[in-house]
Amino acid sequence: MSDHTHDHAWKTDGVCVIPAGSLDPNTAQTPGMDRRAAINFARVGAQKIWAGTVTIHPDAKTGAHHHGHLESIIYVLKGKARMRWGEKLEFTAEAGPGDFIYIPPYVPHQEINASPDEVLECVLVRSDGEAVAINLDIEPVEKPEDVRWVDPTHPA
Repeated sequence: MSDHTHDHAWKTDGVCVIPAGSLDPNTAQTPGMDRRAAINFARVGAQKIWAGTVTIHPDAKTGAHHHGHLESIIYVLKGKARMRWGEKLEFTAEAGPGDFIYIPPYVPHQEINASPDEVLECVLVRSDGEAVAINLDIEPVEKPEDVRWVDPTHPA
């Protein structure tokens, strides 16, 4: 038996479509990456999940970082991702379009665009509504490329 007294709530509190051009760049950033939030508390009221996109320019690498208590999933849309992880980023694996990457909590890691000429585009999902990115001061196996991040809140 349906309760029609709450129909108006479903209109405003039901399904929410986030158009591709409206993702929010005001999220925790890691040098060498362009993260944009699609789903988070501020945008849609999400309590237990964060989702967005990340773009890494050709040959660019992030610095070493981790995401605190959060679990992360990366889905590769385009390009070739190389992941390094460990206390000294001594382990490596690669992923291509259609591949999923799982990163457990507190794992030091580095994302690398393994292609010299193709952008790496990924979908990123985290296990909490916050976007935690903790940059680490460890010596990476592959040095991060110094990529200047410019957006409306970080002008050139």
